[in-house]
Amino acid sequence: MDEERKIVVEEVSSVDSPPRARVEDAVETPAETLARKRDYLEGFLAQKPAGVASGEPGGETYEAIVAALKEIFDPEIPVNIYELGLIYGVEVTDDGHAAITMTLTTPHCPVAETMPAEVELRVGAVPGVGSVDVNLVWDPPWDPGKMSDEARLELGML
Repeated sequence: MDEERKIVVEEVSSVDSPPRARVEDAVETPAETLARKRDYLEGFLAQKPAGVASGEPGGETYEAIVAALKEIFDPEIPVNIYELGLIYGVEVTDDGHAAITMTLTTPHCPVAETMPAEVELRVGAVPGVGSVDVNLVWDPPWDPGKMSDEARLELGML
């Protein structure tokens, strides 16, 4: 540890300045920089989950049921019942039994008698669905917070 350490000082008269950046050295042209780039998530987001059963979210039957529910519109609000947040759950068994848990905007809704029957009819028409149970629940009660962003945009709430 008795070893001495020396600091060597070197005096110089000047230092070469670093090279200046030039437009020609740019990797992209301004047009390429401003052009819309291909969305790198596009292919990833378009992929369907591998090994998903048809009754699971992402599966063929499940997604067909959701598509059928998106074709049913609330008569008072110009938004489908799925985006409106009236569908609380979609369950599909391996043998094609579908159970839909839903609510309505209010217990006194004018379509309280017809909406569950329409949901049962539309979901029952989906290929791969054998029987349908529609469970109408009031707890938790529906509120505008259950709507999707698409529904809020459609209603001018965003």
